[in-house]
Amino acid sequence: MASLVPCPHCGLRPKEEFTIKGAALPRPSPDAGADAWLDHVYLRDNPRGALDEFWHHTSGCRRWLIVSRDTFSHEISACRDAADPAKERS
Repeated sequence: MASLVPCPHCGLRPKEEFTIKGAALPRPSPDAGADAWLDHVYLRDNPRGALDEFWHHTSGCRRWLIVSRDTFSHEISACRDAADPAKERS
């Protein structure tokens, strides 16, 4: 059975319709130094457990989403539109 992703626009959809683009991490400020940007773009932890990731619904609504997923079990606990102001959680 295929894993299903709860797209907020299209409902439950097979994971094959999505492209995973990486962890949804806060960006450095525009005036941050080159080292901060180098770390943000190239140096990432590979956590085991809960992680928010950017996913693109390439074969559906074509929206950018933030998917909350456990990297060990691959269980998806939440999915929201990346343009939603609630993404700025503390």
